[in-house]
Amino acid sequence: MYFQAVVCLSLVILQVSGLPLTVNDRAEELSGNFEGDMVLSNEQRSIRNHNRNGLLNEKYRWPNNTVHYKIIPENFTSEQIDYIHKALNTIANVSCLTFVEAGPDATSYVRVVGDSIGCFSEVGFTGSIQDLNLAPNALEQGCFRLGTIIHEFLHALGFYHMQSASDRDDYVTIVWENIQRGAEHNFEKYASTEVSHFDTEYDYGSVLHYSATAFSLDFEPTIIPKDPNATIGQRKGMSEKDITKLNRMYKCDN
Repeated sequence: MYFQAVVCLSLVILQVSGLPLTVNDRAEELSGNFEGDMVLSNEQRSIRNHNRNGLLNEKYRWPNNTVHYKIIPENFTSEQIDYIHKALNTIANVSCLTFVEAGPDATSYVRVVGDSIGCFSEVGFTGSIQDLNLAPNALEQGCFRLGTIIHEFLHALGFYHMQSASDRDDYVTIVWENIQRGAEHNFEKYASTEVSHFDTEYDYGSVLHYSATAFSLDFEPTIIPKDPNATIGQRKGMSEKDITKLNRMYKCDN
């Protein structure tokens, strides 16, 4: 109850102040998981040597490039279900991945639910039933922006956030004093052996990049691009580099 009240008060402040930050920018921060929207295994939590944002260990990749999923229909409207399918088709159309609805006897699949606050996903293939939560909302609001649905499924496919890059300080400035107290861990950067950039450069336009005001204390910037012309945190869809990394991770170009 207290948490919901704080969120509502924040939105009122934003409306009064006229700042561009909206609940859309907060949707991936609300569940309280690692970096806002990632549910990690014990093994993944123990890793502190990541680089860029794609897992190298192939055990986290979906076998045969096929992702089994099940949408819990009572959690969503038919319009929302259609939008989830649109996001999956968007990923499939630019890769060699296939999304298949899980049968009744399936034991390893993404279960798409909408029964918690915010949006979140487990990272990579877990070999069991793994939840991906999308808090119901109007289309292109909150967790139901097309890019946000894609963002969460990219986590399920094995990707971390863009700004976790080991070289991110060459591209962005983290404004630590503007970050919510206790949320500083969400801005960790990682070293190199478990996660790969798949030979692409840092991507301001990635659908997996935090917004400029992620986890902001006073709605001031927490991430400032060093390129003055760059914008970060878009949730319209995958960037060209997102597509390249996905295809290289799943060896679609082979």
